[in-house]
Amino acid sequence: MEGAKDPRNGGDSSPKQVSKKPRTSGHITEQEIHEEFSHHNLNVARINNGSFGSCPGSVLAAQKNWQLQFLQQPDDFYFNTLRKGILHSRTVIKNLINADDVDEISLVDNATTAAAIVLQQIGRAFAEGKFAKNDTVLMLHCAYEAVKKSIQAYVTRAGGSVIEVQLPFPVNSNEEIIAEFKRGLGKGKANGRKIRLAIIDHITAMPCVVIPVKELVKICREEGVEQVFVDAAHAIGSVDINVKEIGADFYVSNLHKWFFCPPSVSFLYCKKASLEFDVHHPVVSHEYGNGLPIESAWVGTRDYSSQLVVPAALEFVNRFEDGIHGIMKRNHEEVVKMGKMLAESWRTNLGSPPEMCAGMIMVGLPSRLSVSSEDDASRLRSHLRDCHGVEVPIHYQGLRDGLGML
Repeated sequence: MEGAKDPRNGGDSSPKQVSKKPRTSGHITEQEIHEEFSHHNLNVARINNGSFGSCPGSVLAAQKNWQLQFLQQPDDFYFNTLRKGILHSRTVIKNLINADDVDEISLVDNATTAAAIVLQQIGRAFAEGKFAKNDTVLMLHCAYEAVKKSIQAYVTRAGGSVIEVQLPFPVNSNEEIIAEFKRGLGKGKANGRKIRLAIIDHITAMPCVVIPVKELVKICREEGVEQVFVDAAHAIGSVDINVKEIGADFYVSNLHKWFFCPPSVSFLYCKKASLEFDVHHPVVSHEYGNGLPIESAWVGTRDYSSQLVVPAALEFVNRFEDGIHGIMKRNHEEVVKMGKMLAESWRTNLGSPPEMCAGMIMVGLPSRLSVSSEDDASRLRSHLRDCHGVEVPIHYQGLRDGLGML
C-alpha cells in the first residue's frame, strides 16, 4: 500500500480499525432500530430504499460531528484530519470487497460520477485517435439512464458507437441473460470493430434482477473486450462482493443505498492493472495527476462528511446478528415473501425467480390498473404517493410482456 504512505493520501498514520465482523452478543433490539430511524416520516410507506437509502440516527450523529470538526477549524481539518479520515473509509471498503490494495479504492459522490470517470477516459481515447472510429461500447438495455447519457456525452460524440444488449423481462434464468449478452458481443465485434468497454450492471434497477456478473466478465475476457466496468449501484449491502473473483477493471457501488451511509458517497474500485488507463476525477482540482484516489479526496471546498462516516456505518451494520450478511439474508427473505404474497393476491407473476433477486423484487401489476405506458406508470406512482402515502417505483416493461411491473 505504497500510496497510503503519501501524506496527500492520509499519511502513514494508522487510523482506528473497525472490525468488519459483527458482534457476537448484544445485538440491536427492535426498539433501538425504531429509535435509529425515528426521523423518518411515519405517514409514508417508503418502498423505495434503492433510490436514496435510509441513514440511521447514529450515522447521522457521526456525520454531524465531522461537519462540526470542519467548521470549528477548517484549516486544521484540511491539513491534519480529512485525508486520514478518507483513507480510513477507503480501507474499510477495501476489506469489505476483498481488494488487493487501498490504492484501488476511490471515494466519489455516486455511481454517476464513477461512470463519468470511466467513460471520459474512453471518450478521450476516441478523440485522440487511440481507438478507431465506430469501435464500440456495449451495455445492457436497462442500464441506468445517467450512464446512457454519459455514453452520449463522452463516447458517441467522439466517434464511438454503442450496442445495447436486450435482456428478456420477465427473466427466468441466468442462461437467458448469458445468451443475449453473447449475442450482443457478436454484434459489437461485427465488421472488424473492437469492443473497447463493456458496462455490466450487477443489480439492474428498473426492472430489477441480479446479473451473473462473474460469468459475463469472464466471457468479456475470452472475447477480447478491452475494459469492463461493473455498475453495481445497488450491490454493497445487497449481495456479497469479491472484486478479485469478479475480475472487472472498474466496479462502483453506492454506500448510501443499502449500506446506511448518508447521501452521497460511493466507492470506485479500479483494479491495479487498470490504473494505467487515463482515469481522472471529472472535477479538476489541485490534486490532478496524483492518482484517482487522491484526486477524488479533494475536489475543492465541499462537505466531505458522507465519505468520512463509512466506519460509523459499518459499526451500525455490525450491531445486527451476522452483520451485513444477516441483513442481506433477512432483506431477501422478506422481499420474496412480500412479492409472492402480492403476486398471489393480484393473480400475476414475479419478474424473476427468487434466487435472481436481492433486496428488491419485480411483481406484475393486475391488468385492471390499466398500466399500458410509461406515462401510466408515472401517474400511478404519483397517485400512490399523493393519495396514499406509498412511495414505490413502478416500471412499464412494454407490450412484449404485457405487464406493468411493480
